[in-house]
Amino acid sequence: MAFLGIDVGSGSVRAGIFDKNGKQLAMSVFAIEQNRPKRDFVEQSSDNIWQMTGNAIKSALKDSGLKKEEIEGVGIDATCSLVALDKDDMPVSVSPSLDAHWNIIMWMDHRALAETDEINATKHEVLKYVGGSVSPEMEIPKILWLKRNMPDSYKNAFRLIDLADFLVYKACGEDVRSVCTTSCKWNYLSHENRWAEDFFSKVGLEDLVDTAKVGTRIEQLGEKAGVLSDSAAQALGLCEGTPVAVGIIDAHAGGLALLSAMDDTTLAIIGGTSSCHMAVSTEPSFVPGVWGPYFGAMLPGKWLNEGGQSATGALLDNMLHDSGSFAELKEKAEASELSIYDVINSRVTELLEQDAEMTKDFHILPYFNGNRSPRADATLKGSVVGLTLETGLDALAKRYFATIEAIACGTRHIIEAMNANGYSIDEIAMCGGGTKNPIWLQVHADVTGLPIVLPEEPEAVLLGSAILGASISTTFSSIADAASSMTGVGKTIEPQSSNKRFYDKKYKVFLEMYEDQQKYQELMSL
Repeated sequence: MAFLGIDVGSGSVRAGIFDKNGKQLAMSVFAIEQNRPKRDFVEQSSDNIWQMTGNAIKSALKDSGLKKEEIEGVGIDATCSLVALDKDDMPVSVSPSLDAHWNIIMWMDHRALAETDEINATKHEVLKYVGGSVSPEMEIPKILWLKRNMPDSYKNAFRLIDLADFLVYKACGEDVRSVCTTSCKWNYLSHENRWAEDFFSKVGLEDLVDTAKVGTRIEQLGEKAGVLSDSAAQALGLCEGTPVAVGIIDAHAGGLALLSAMDDTTLAIIGGTSSCHMAVSTEPSFVPGVWGPYFGAMLPGKWLNEGGQSATGALLDNMLHDSGSFAELKEKAEASELSIYDVINSRVTELLEQDAEMTKDFHILPYFNGNRSPRADATLKGSVVGLTLETGLDALAKRYFATIEAIACGTRHIIEAMNANGYSIDEIAMCGGGTKNPIWLQVHADVTGLPIVLPEEPEAVLLGSAILGASISTTFSSIADAASSMTGVGKTIEPQSSNKRFYDKKYKVFLEMYEDQQKYQELMSL
C-alpha cells in the first residue's frame, strides 16, 4: 500500500509517493509555465499544469517500482491561484493577450491593488477574519478586477475555482471546494458554514453566491471529494476509482505535516518563493495584519492564523542573479560541481570568521514585493542601507547574508505580532527549500531566539498532501490517525546566545527602516 501526494507550486508540479510510515518511496518534478504580460501580472495555464501533473505522477510511479493498484489514496495541494473555466470546462482567458491558454491568475499577481483597497475600505465584518484586510493575493479582489476589466471573460467564466480545487475537480469530476481554500482566500466564514452574502453585495459581486463561480459544495479537510474518473485515471496513470481527498493550499499541506504532532506554541514556516507562517489554537486569535483566524482550514477543530512574507526564496534569487558578480559565482559553482548556494555559503562562512558582525553597517528592508504580514501593505518597497563601491564575490556574499538576516527579522516581527495577540510561540518547525541551507536555518534561530525543529521527512508539503490521501483510505480513519503514523521530528537548530545582542540591534534597525520609508513617502506626497 502507498499514498500519493501532488504539490503544485509556483514553478513546478511534484508528485511524491509515501508508505504508511511516511517514508518517501519516490518523487518526480516537472516544470510548469508562467506568463508575465505586464508589470504585476503573473499567469499560468490549467491545461499545462494538468499535463505536467500526469507526467510527474507517471514518473514517480515508475521510479517507485509500485503498481498503480497499490496507490490507495490521492491528496492534492496547490498555490492559491485563480482558475477560470467556461460551462464546458474549457479555459477562459484572464490575460491582456486574450489568449485562453492563460486562464490562471497566480497568487503572486498584484493586478488587483485598487480593488483590494476598495474592499478594505468597506470595513466589513468579514475582514475581521483575515487580519483586518484582504490581500491582492486573495481571490475576491482578483475576481472583482476580472469583472471590471475583462467583462466578457467574467461573463464566460462559469466556474472560478482555486487551483487545488480545480485539480480535485479535474481528477474526480466533483466540484468540491475545500474549507481551506474558501476560508483562507475567498472570505468564507468556515466557523459558521456560510458565505457573507452582504459582503459580496457591498463589493459589487452579489452574483457570486450559490453559483459555480464560487461553488455550492464545501467540504472539510480529511473528507473524500470523490474517486478518480476513467479519463483522469488514464491521464494520470492511476486506477479508476482511486479515492481523492478534498484539496488544500500548498503551504497549509506543509503546516499540516509539521504541526499535526506539535502543540499550539509551535510556529510552522513553509518556505519557497514566499514563506507562510502558520500557528493553530483552540480558541480564535485576532492578530492585526495576520490572516485568520480560520476555523478548520489546516487542522480539523483548530483555528488557524497565517502570517507570511511575499518574497523569500524569490528575494534571495533576485539578490544573487541581479549582481554583476553572478557570472563569476556561477562559474565557480560549475567548476566545483556545487550549487551556487554552496559556493556563496562557503564564502559567507569565511567572512564571518574574519568579522562576526560584517553586516553591522549594511541593512536591508525585504519588502521587495510588498509586505504580507504584519504590515499587510502590498505597496511597500524594499530598501538597502550601507552601499559602497565594493564589488566582487565578497560584496555579493555580504548582500546575500544581509538578505537572509532581513528575512529572519520579518519572521521575528510576525512572531511578535502573534505573541501580542494570544499566542505563546516558543519554537519554529520549518520545511521547504530553506531547510537545505544551514546559514538560513542558523540565522533564523539567532534572530528570533527560538529553536528551529526540522521534520524527519524534508518534503513536508508533499507529505502533507499524502497524509490527506491516506486519511481517506481504508488504512487510516482520520488525518490525526494518518499523521501520527506518517510524521516524525528530525534535528533541532538552537540559537547562538553570543549573537543575541547584535541581532537585537539589527532588528531595531529593521523596524526603523520601515518608519524611514513612510517618512520619505510623506515627503514626496507634499
